[in-house]
Amino acid sequence: MNSPVIELRGLSHRYDTDPVLRDIHLTIEAGEIFGFLGHNGAGKTTAINILTTLIEPTSGTAKVCGYDVVTERRDVTRCIGYLPAEVRMYGHMTAAENLEFFAKLSGVTDPRKAVAETLDYLECAELANKRVGSFSTGMRQRIGIAQAIVHRPKVLFLDEPTSGLDPLGVRQLRDTILRLNGDLGMTVFMNTHLLSEVSKVCTTIGVLNHGELIYKDSIEETTRRFPDEASLEDIYVRMETAS
Repeated sequence: MNSPVIELRGLSHRYDTDPVLRDIHLTIEAGEIFGFLGHNGAGKTTAINILTTLIEPTSGTAKVCGYDVVTERRDVTRCIGYLPAEVRMYGHMTAAENLEFFAKLSGVTDPRKAVAETLDYLECAELANKRVGSFSTGMRQRIGIAQAIVHRPKVLFLDEPTSGLDPLGVRQLRDTILRLNGDLGMTVFMNTHLLSEVSKVCTTIGVLNHGELIYKDSIEETTRRFPDEASLEDIYVRMETAS
């Protein structure tokens, strides 16, 4: 039996004396699109920061692709891609120049070729020679995704990826996530509060409430278990208010 792609065991984190994550146990299998739901301040971004090796947990363990996020950070970073809530790139450089720079940092053998293939795959090759500083939010998001997948990671982390996007941008992002999962087999871990997108994209959801994981199951099983609820939003509110 294969090991989970993401595995948290007793994961906790605090800032000074303020607990943010509390004893989280969570496993995510290869090929899942996991939606991590929770109110603002629930601890979702802290969880992603730990899983992407940006910060260390206060206690407990976290593994990605079988590697410990604290003791095997370099191995973890090789197998993940990350799109933060705010895409940061060098505005004076073109999209291609930015992507080639990040591709080299990721150890890609032929950065120029990888960038061209990635832009073609994401259907935004026309942005290659334009300076990122002139981009709209949607354009920056597309190049941010290109940066996150240029080295073809096994796991893609997305932190509030729909933030600031218009309806067309949200639809394009949804289609991209489904393609990356279907075509390239990427496991996707997505922090979000946009429940309408969770039901259309995710295969599994988890609900975080004040740092505690109060629910985790498939979308299919969730709707079966809560047949009296009119929508995923009602289910989510019911779970949070009951905790």
